[in-house]
Amino acid sequence: MFEVEDLTRSGLEPVSFSMAAGECLAVLGVSGSGKTLMLRAIADLDPNEGEVRLNGISRSSVSGPSWRRRVAYLAAEPGWWADSVAAHFDDWPAMAAAVRRLLLPEDMGEAPVSRLSTGERQRLALLRALERKPSVLLLDEPTAQLDAASRDAVEAMLAEWCRDQRAALVWVSHDPAQILRVARRRLVVEAGRVREDAA
Repeated sequence: MFEVEDLTRSGLEPVSFSMAAGECLAVLGVSGSGKTLMLRAIADLDPNEGEVRLNGISRSSVSGPSWRRRVAYLAAEPGWWADSVAAHFDDWPAMAAAVRRLLLPEDMGEAPVSRLSTGERQRLALLRALERKPSVLLLDEPTAQLDAASRDAVEAMLAEWCRDQRAALVWVSHDPAQILRVARRRLVVEAGRVREDAA
């Protein structure tokens, strides 16, 4: 069980919701409404107040890095700190099947990150997050830069991962059709106010 209770920060009014393991919760709202603020607050990346618990364990009882291994935030524009793709993974060869599933070249491990397309970087950042097997994954527009085939591959992989790992997904998207495909529940963010809406 993942629980958020009265979470607030500058630009975000108190947010409360809970999720079961294996559930996907979609988040929608116009640009600047507070979606990313909410995800970053849940991940404890910015100053915030409120209670967040994972399987009964309070966020305040563990270190920030430990929390973010369990509750991982995938930014819309992820950061890169090494030159090659493989250097960002604990075990690049073990990712071969997942790389193929996301329609990426299997031999791209030694490729410079600087030469990759935005869509390639987006898919690799997702694989990097999944490799660490978080219990909750906070996704900020994970398919925004992808063509239809790559988007479908990402959606299929995340649905399988969510089911098999019993992990929870909080998925920000501007695509109403995608929201209907990936989630049965949704949060609507409007000017920093969050409400649950029927999917």
